[in-house]
Amino acid sequence: MPAGDPDNGGLFLPEGFDALVVVDSLEGRARHLAVNHNGDIYVKLRFPDSIGGNAALRDTDNDGKADIIETFGDYLDKSSYGTAMRIHNGYLYYSSVTRILRQKLTGKLVPDSEMELIVTDTQPPRQHDTKPIAFDKKGNLYTPFGAPSDACQEDDRVFMSPGIDPCPILEHRAGIWKFDANKKGQFQRDGEKFATGLRSVVALEWNDQDDNLFTLAHGRDHIYNTWPEIYTVWEGSVLPSEVFLKLKKGSDAGWPYHYYNQIKEDYFLSPEYGGDGKKQGENVDSLVKPLIGFPGHFAPNDLLFYTGDQFPEHYKNGAFMAFHGSTSSAPYPQTGYFIAFVPMAKGMPSGPWEVFADGFAGVDTIINTSDAKYRPMGLAMGPDGSIYISDTEKGKIWRVMFKGDKGKFGKAQLAKMEDRKKQASNIKTPDEVKDIVATEEDGFFPKTGNMAEGAKLYNIHCALCHQKNGRGNDRFPPLNYSDWVNGDKERLTDVVLNGLEGEIRVHGRSYNNVMPKQDHLKNEDIALILTYIRQNFGNRSNGIVPEEVAKVRKATTKSP
Repeated sequence: MPAGDPDNGGLFLPEGFDALVVVDSLEGRARHLAVNHNGDIYVKLRFPDSIGGNAALRDTDNDGKADIIETFGDYLDKSSYGTAMRIHNGYLYYSSVTRILRQKLTGKLVPDSEMELIVTDTQPPRQHDTKPIAFDKKGNLYTPFGAPSDACQEDDRVFMSPGIDPCPILEHRAGIWKFDANKKGQFQRDGEKFATGLRSVVALEWNDQDDNLFTLAHGRDHIYNTWPEIYTVWEGSVLPSEVFLKLKKGSDAGWPYHYYNQIKEDYFLSPEYGGDGKKQGENVDSLVKPLIGFPGHFAPNDLLFYTGDQFPEHYKNGAFMAFHGSTSSAPYPQTGYFIAFVPMAKGMPSGPWEVFADGFAGVDTIINTSDAKYRPMGLAMGPDGSIYISDTEKGKIWRVMFKGDKGKFGKAQLAKMEDRKKQASNIKTPDEVKDIVATEEDGFFPKTGNMAEGAKLYNIHCALCHQKNGRGNDRFPPLNYSDWVNGDKERLTDVVLNGLEGEIRVHGRSYNNVMPKQDHLKNEDIALILTYIRQNFGNRSNGIVPEEVAKVRKATTKSP
């Protein structure tokens, strides 16, 4: 094995492990990745733009660093959160949000074989449209069809909007479908619905030892912001849980009617369907019980069961999990941004979850998502049992290796990582009072008059997505120097009043999450918010007055 970097590429790891940086930055950044039997690395790119949707990396001098980097793969929607990158039965499978494709690996770094279209999603790209994939032992492929909604509300993500009952989304979305892994030209109707009640899945994997499908599912967002009369701001920061699930045919994970509370260790009725944080609903006993409930908003984006022999026996058949990191934990620190490990035996956790790798963010306290230097995304195992980790912010890739004494590995070697689990602000559950990182001036507490009213309103209603510094994140667009902010006033006002859905491009990058309408706000408050964003974050445009908001509201309000 090659030598690790002196600083482990900035990572904190258990005693006996080393890490080296395979590549410092990939053009187009990185999402999921796969490693071939000869050590070649294949990466799904996040922002490929004019280059191919995938990257291929090769180390020619055995120092662990990539010497050759080539891009390939021109396919539809390649730049809209394409996710999967898996090697299976000699084929390289990868996805956009609407396509699952494969190419036969031919021995060349960039496969020159036919690009075969395996599954097509006919819906245009919308929120939660990712296509991670997993394979069972019988020739089947599994992939999610995400829910284009946060909680199946009448008005998505809108303040106190009730849920639609029954939720029509569940028929064709919010679940996992099974397909023939080798059949070309399939559509959703050609597959079989395998599991339901799953709003958003990015981490999906088959456990060969247990012979079952597993996932880490994203919990819903905005439980406090849309229902502040029921939940506290602290509950909005830590709930609902991100859940580790073993799925069988017919499993129901509860969405949108229920969510999982990891503190109370049970399902509860969603507020959109009459929940108050205490009611559980009538059919919670029929829902799939999570193996582990992680804190809310950790953003689980990959799952890997370790089958190699390089690491100590403690890790054999256990689950590595990549937590991409929260965007909506304010006014508490943003959380996640690390790799977790769950020891497993016979398909069940055999001990509490652990911190395996941390330090990606590069800062002790993450207030805005953009404060994080790196955000872990993809996991893959190399032919020698090393673990590879990809990052979405710079396109960095690490290789983690064990160089210690496997026979002596135990609690002592894990002690420092256990301390990080208890103490690191990005990992521990925050104290409701002591760990608040926002101030009164940010608008989370009674008004003091020490900050412009527009800034307070912005931090209450907008910073959860666009961040306190206005720079957004991979899910929500930045506000600085944006034509959407500094351009047409009426268009900007209309977006705030009536929301926005569908793909937009900001600074040359694609975003397709929903902007919920804010028509419950007074004209005066909307004017203050818009004036604030047009005159901050590097913007220097003129303000907006309540009369201008009233004009747009009148022009765009539908008559009863």
